[in-house]
Amino acid sequence: MDPSGAPPAAPLPVIRPMLAVPGALPAENEEAAWAFEVKWDGVRCVVGTTGDGTVTLTSRAGNDATVTYPELGALAEQLRGRSAVLDGEVVVLNARGGADFGLLQRRMGIADPRRAARLAVECPVHLMLFDLMHLDGLSLLGLSYRERRAVLAGLDLEGARWSVPASMEGHGRQAWDATLRAGFEGVVAKRLSSLYTPGVRSSHWRKTKHVTTLDVIIGGWSEGRGGITGLPGAVLVGLEEQAGLRYIGAVGSGLSDPERHELARYLAVIGRPGPPFANPVPVRGAHWAEPRLVAEIAFSGWTAAGILRHPIWHRLRPDLTRLG
Repeated sequence: MDPSGAPPAAPLPVIRPMLAVPGALPAENEEAAWAFEVKWDGVRCVVGTTGDGTVTLTSRAGNDATVTYPELGALAEQLRGRSAVLDGEVVVLNARGGADFGLLQRRMGIADPRRAARLAVECPVHLMLFDLMHLDGLSLLGLSYRERRAVLAGLDLEGARWSVPASMEGHGRQAWDATLRAGFEGVVAKRLSSLYTPGVRSSHWRKTKHVTTLDVIIGGWSEGRGGITGLPGAVLVGLEEQAGLRYIGAVGSGLSDPERHELARYLAVIGRPGPPFANPVPVRGAHWAEPRLVAEIAFSGWTAAGILRHPIWHRLRPDLTRLG
């Protein structure tokens, strides 16, 4: 018990974020059973507060991000006296109101409080809150999406650095057209009756991007030629499957010179003597790396052998780095 005589706050449950499956929008004759949200180009964050004026932020990978985004700490003041666990996406908004992942990368992984505080002024983030899993000691996991959103709306969580974005029920095509015109990444469709299933990639939530992208694991690299000798000309990537990491191709198109230098620094630290892939990699002179780094790529399809067609590098995803 603290000096004021108040009992200690009950610990919050650890709730892993529910995940969406990639897929097409629901058919028009099914839209009435779904809600549609903007797919934000940011990093997932679970927010917890015990109601005592403090807040904790946890990344999708389970890492503590509280120090990284100090400007979000004031959210706890709006929830003072109430305990809650919320789900959201941390973004940096550009001048047009869209999410800029490049700007957000400046903020990721900062563990030094003074540097994080300086960056919070120079490049502030915004937290998009779209779900509520626990409130005042009660689990909301057994409520439907529609019910959870109603409770979330009732908290009136609007501030300079956070908000509850709109959810459009029954109008998937309108949501698709509006997000395309506005330059957003895509749409997330959520079945109105869906329960919140922690850590599960559920077909009751579907994400549809305006471009076809895939998160892949880097397991090696091949050296470039000419002006990029000594640097990655392409990275060798795979997907984690039951049998292990499956090699799916080499990605070099779209890599900028600064990105090649950045990758070279990272890959030098995590080099290994042999391939991490479970299947053969038909690349001569390959350099191997521990499968820690995750990248987002775009591609046009698959070959019959399960290799990417026309893969194009988009960006490194430091928020999805595999730490162990």
